[in-house]
Amino acid sequence: MTTVAVKGLLGRKLRAALTALAIVLGVAMVSGSFVLTDSIQKAFHNVFASAYRHTDAVISGKRLVSSSTSGAAAVPASLLQRVRALPDVADAAGILSDMSGGVLNANLYDKHGKVVRGNNPSFGVGIDPSAARFNPMNLVAGRWASRPGEVVVDNDFARKYGFRVGDETKVSVDAGVVAVRVVGIARYGGLDSLGGATFAIFDLPWAQKLFHLPGRYLQIAVAAKKGVPPARLVDELRAVTPADAQVRTGAAQAAKDEKDVAGFVKFIRWFLVGFGLVALFVGSFVIFNTLSITVAQRTRELATLRTLGASRRQVLVSVVLEALLIGMLAAVAGLGAGIGLAKGLSALFGSLGLSLPEAGLPIATRTIVVPLLMGTVLTVVAGLVPAVRATRVPAISAVREGAAAAQARGGRTGPTVATVLGSVAAVLLGYGFFAHGVATGMRVLVLVGGFLTMFVALAAIFSRLVRPFVRVLGVPFARLGRASGKLAAFNVARNPGRTAATAAALMIGIALVSFVALFGRALRNADEQAWKSQVTADYVVSTSNHNPFAPSEADAAAHVPGVRLISHVRGDEGRVDSADAGIDGVDPTTIGRVVHLQIDGAPLRSLHGDEAIVKDRFARAHHIHVGTTFTFRGPDGRATRFTAVGVFRSPKLDSLFGSLVVPLATFDRTLPRPRDVYAFVDVAGGVSAGATKALAAVYGRDQILKAETRDGFAASQSSWLATMLNLIYVLLALSVVVSLFGIVNTLALAVFERTREIGMLRAVGMTRRQARRMIRHEAMITSLLGAALGLPVGIGLAALAAGGLSSYGLTLTVPVPSLVTFVVVSLIVGVVAAVLPARRAGKLDVLAALSYE
Repeated sequence: MTTVAVKGLLGRKLRAALTALAIVLGVAMVSGSFVLTDSIQKAFHNVFASAYRHTDAVISGKRLVSSSTSGAAAVPASLLQRVRALPDVADAAGILSDMSGGVLNANLYDKHGKVVRGNNPSFGVGIDPSAARFNPMNLVAGRWASRPGEVVVDNDFARKYGFRVGDETKVSVDAGVVAVRVVGIARYGGLDSLGGATFAIFDLPWAQKLFHLPGRYLQIAVAAKKGVPPARLVDELRAVTPADAQVRTGAAQAAKDEKDVAGFVKFIRWFLVGFGLVALFVGSFVIFNTLSITVAQRTRELATLRTLGASRRQVLVSVVLEALLIGMLAAVAGLGAGIGLAKGLSALFGSLGLSLPEAGLPIATRTIVVPLLMGTVLTVVAGLVPAVRATRVPAISAVREGAAAAQARGGRTGPTVATVLGSVAAVLLGYGFFAHGVATGMRVLVLVGGFLTMFVALAAIFSRLVRPFVRVLGVPFARLGRASGKLAAFNVARNPGRTAATAAALMIGIALVSFVALFGRALRNADEQAWKSQVTADYVVSTSNHNPFAPSEADAAAHVPGVRLISHVRGDEGRVDSADAGIDGVDPTTIGRVVHLQIDGAPLRSLHGDEAIVKDRFARAHHIHVGTTFTFRGPDGRATRFTAVGVFRSPKLDSLFGSLVVPLATFDRTLPRPRDVYAFVDVAGGVSAGATKALAAVYGRDQILKAETRDGFAASQSSWLATMLNLIYVLLALSVVVSLFGIVNTLALAVFERTREIGMLRAVGMTRRQARRMIRHEAMITSLLGAALGLPVGIGLAALAAGGLSSYGLTLTVPVPSLVTFVVVSLIVGVVAAVLPARRAGKLDVLAALSYE
């Protein structure tokens, strides 16, 4: 029976290849996701390992919160001399460097005077050129900066923008925009690129001035004398280290920095693997359908085997073995394709402005084993039902004329299975969308289980819907295609089980795409509305990458004719008790004129001293009421006692302010490096073309800030959702491509099965063109069946999700143009899928077809 299975595959090479492609794409997505994320993780490992390669111990300020724009507490420069005086210290140097992003921002300009910016961080670094052993960068050309006005840029930036040693440019830092000359080009460790991030490296004293850190370092790197273990050095350093600083070994500091980004890389990995699993799930329908048709077409062959003595078990084994061989070959091919797909995914992230550092193409054992098992096991599972059907072929079928394919409508168990699974799906989806107090991870698992169960339930009942749907969908094809269109509709409807299994793959893809489109639209509209509801100013000033900026930069528009006020909003992060707490500083005299806040308690204009207005959700969670006094600790650990004088209500989806709002003067003395996150501008006469042009001219000189209208600001703040949706669309397109192979397979097998029938139609006058048109119309009707069920399912799921999040302001709107687009996409899928089968049908020799059995 093994020989029978192998010869059967070799005799149907094209059919086997098309079947395998459905699994190849899913496996490639899974393996490519592992390869790409392993490459990213390896790159980050190399970055942090390089940073502390020759460092035995690191002294740094304690980081109270991870997302503070001020970073960790700085270390006093006076500590360096005490460290160097220790008996076991061979060398030590101060460093200004923070890889968390948003702390030391240094935006470089290209040769045309345009600032280089995007979604990637722009790091500023201050190093001591004389302490080469602690420098993680390696010079490619030139020398290190040693005086004010000099800068070393990263190799990737120099290559992209054509910079060489000696060229002049500008860089924007906390102190403003300064002119610099490139004296060196370097790379970080062995990496030419950090995924779009840029570096501007200054000499240490000038960097302290540029980033407003006089007499302070962010780190002190220490090397031990020969024979002194790092642990002993750490113990010695702790004796001279202040309470707001910490000491780690170089290896421990590298591991800590790497751990900080490991969660982000893991999220990307499982995000991408999830779409690979969707493609595999869709591919299982293709496998199931193809093997089912193959078994039906091999009725006489299987019956002959039974007549020659093959047992039911042997027939079962042969069909399962066929599925196993297809699965194994497809999985192996998918592994190879995954490496190429990893490059494609990297390019996709880059095109969306989401580039990340990479280090080669690492192939871990898990990258090979997991996709191989997934592809093979899923193929075998999908082939079990057709294999069981093969065992039921009676031996008498061997002497019957022809080999009639099954005309079943899905079996008697379909409605029962659909009812049971549909009920389970309804419970899971209802719980996932509407239950309160559920952990995010558990909610995601429940929703995924609900989605999968629902799709299987729909597939089980789909065959019962085929004929009613075809009666409606076939009308335009019968009118346009006449005889070919009528025959196409008849052919689609006469085997509803097969048609349903074919259309189900596309139904899943269309349902997911329409769900993402509708829910994403509702989410983005709600997010934009949340921003608009809080801002009443004519214009909002901010940076394009949402980084903080120096307060003086927004004041550049103070002398623009018509500008009535500029109201600054500072921002940073700290802690109240053990919880992270965002804090904003505002000007009480002007903020009420440019924002809208619903406050219970004292109004904004009366805010002064150590008074704070607290966000409602934060206040409830920490039992803070009007009159409550609490302690806030800044990112440097400094404690300040605040008294809550009001509680403000904010949208759940996005809040303009953090947990606390305090006066500007209080913010500036509480936080270590006060910087603006927004500035609101009001203009006499409101928004106008003249005012917009004047503000654009003022802020466009340095190109760091941009002035947007209220509506433009809201759209800009929500633009990241559009980027994510575009990424999801591209990844979901893979499932549509997989369903395309399913339709191709079904049509090709149908043409093979109906060879004699097509020959008879040709004999009674059907032209080659009509035969091709008939097959095309079959494909288009099948595709429309997938859309006819997929669109309502997608809309229903989006309505459920919007209902579950209605408290966040989500309301579902159904855009007709989007739905029309999905229908057109379905038709295009049908036309593309029909190309090869239609061509084969048109080329059939009439006499050979009539004699075919």
